Amino acid sequence: MTTFLEEATPFLFFTGKGGVGKTSLACATAIRLADAGKLVLLVSTDPASNLSDVLKIPLTNSPTPVAGVANLWALVINPERAALDYRERVLAPFLSTWTPKQVAEARAQLADIATVEVAALDEFVELLVGGASTESFDHVVFDTAATGHTLRLLWLPHAWAEFLQTAAPGEAILGPHASLKARQPRFAAAMNTLADPSRTTVILVARPDLPSLR
Repeated sequence: MTTFLEEATPFLFFTGKGGVGKTSLACATAIRLADAGKLVLLVSTDPASNLSDVLKIPLTNSPTPVAGVANLWALVINPERAALDYRERVLAPFLSTWTPKQVAEARAQLADIATVEVAALDEFVELLVGGASTESFDHVVFDTAATGHTLRLLWLPHAWAEFLQTAAPGEAILGPHASLKARQPRFAAAMNTLADPSRTTVILVARPDLPSLR
């Protein structure tokens, strides 16, 4: 029987309930692939990630080399950090022409929970469709949050693409909908990647007992 490691797809997701060993297995897999000469990016999508503690290096939303393991980099998708970067990126074209009041109103509009979700989605999609910082990697290994959060994350590209198809043209002119409208093709590409078994593998991590497996 061929294991997922022997014919590893470019994207590997470790998912399951909290406390079952997703981080340990994701790290072990990433190191095994890196030791085999593959360029590997290890990503945590958990808002309460402990990946920095496990690897004993500070992590941001940019790939950081993992000391002592050649070919391995790691990053953490931090929703709040992503939202801050996203707001500044959306506002940048208007700062020189808008009044302080207009800028303040726009910042308020971009401060809702939807912006946090969209910003995290933006970074997630970049990883799946080959953003500038990740296109050189052979494998991206995802250490995900607990099941509920991960199911939501995996559903977001479809959910937002569907919303953008039905949203009224004037809704949230500066907010996430207008800003992401231009990225709709990337959402479609991300959904195709997630649905393609030759590119994506989901590994369910569970305790070795029947109630857990059920």
